[in-house]
Amino acid sequence: MNFFRNNISRMSAYQPGEQPAPGAKVVKLNTNENPYPPSPRAMQALRALDGDLLRRYPHPYARQVRQAVGEIFGVPEDWVLVGNGSDDLLTMLLRATAEPGRKVVFPMPTYVLYRTLAEIQDAPVVEVPFDEDYNLPTDALASENGAVTIVASPNSPSGTRFDNAQLAALAGRLRGLLVIDEAYADFASDNALSLARELPNVLVLRTLSKGYSLAGLRVGFGIARPEILAGLAKVKDSYNVDAAACVVAAAAIRDQAWKNANAAKVTASRAVLSDALRAMGWKVWPSEANFLLARPPAGDAKRLYEALKDRGILVRYFQQPRLDDKLRITVGSDEQNAALLAALRENKK
Repeated sequence: MNFFRNNISRMSAYQPGEQPAPGAKVVKLNTNENPYPPSPRAMQALRALDGDLLRRYPHPYARQVRQAVGEIFGVPEDWVLVGNGSDDLLTMLLRATAEPGRKVVFPMPTYVLYRTLAEIQDAPVVEVPFDEDYNLPTDALASENGAVTIVASPNSPSGTRFDNAQLAALAGRLRGLLVIDEAYADFASDNALSLARELPNVLVLRTLSKGYSLAGLRVGFGIARPEILAGLAKVKDSYNVDAAACVVAAAAIRDQAWKNANAAKVTASRAVLSDALRAMGWKVWPSEANFLLARPPAGDAKRLYEALKDRGILVRYFQQPRLDDKLRITVGSDEQNAALLAALRENKK
């Protein structure tokens, strides 16, 4: 007996990166977590948490987080919507915009969850291919004119960032929403927040999972004009961000100095790791994220993924066209990166 809608039965579930058991001795470079600890202010806020906050429901719109985002990023509170990670905001987005006959458009390869969420809504999906250098296919994206067009910038798995002039030009050619997913913006040379302020059909998404070292907290936020956020709020869960997360996230957002210092360490290590891989004959795509997309000289990415895993080093391998000869490698601490490089050199012998 089939209990589910036909489109749910047909689709495949999203497959997250492997999470080892607590306490497992691994070098974890597969899910783009930050190797450095969260802000001390965030940890102090967690330790000082008032138990009464847990007895009562949290604010339905995570007011503390909205206020912190508004202060730091210079937008009014009603221009901010908070989610249980930016994935929650993507879920709201597709619930509110996608259905049969309303296209969801994005360049590919990119974050596969976009496809999954569109399939849940039984919406048509249009995947516009990137070229080999991951240039933004602006004309092809615009010609599809989707109900929603999603561009990750920096993109995963390539790490490429797209400049604001390109994104603004694309937004201007669309009748639907342009969503700019900036999960990795804290490691990039620029961002597109100004476009959310300037353009009526742009939504910018951010997360605390990467730059703020809070992947386990599950907090993200979107910035857009209030009329866009009002539509998303209609389909959000009633209390989608818990009280503890609100307190910790607000403290972390206000500690920009800590986040920026850690991001600077990651970007410095990214350059060193990239140069080392290129010296070993790998092709490495230029990245403005906290990871690298890299192809080994022999293209034997799956073999290397398995060999590294046997040694307790996890990287991300995607069994899909255009990625099955490459690895996505999170930039870890210098010690973690050195362990990876040593294992790759030994495996080459």
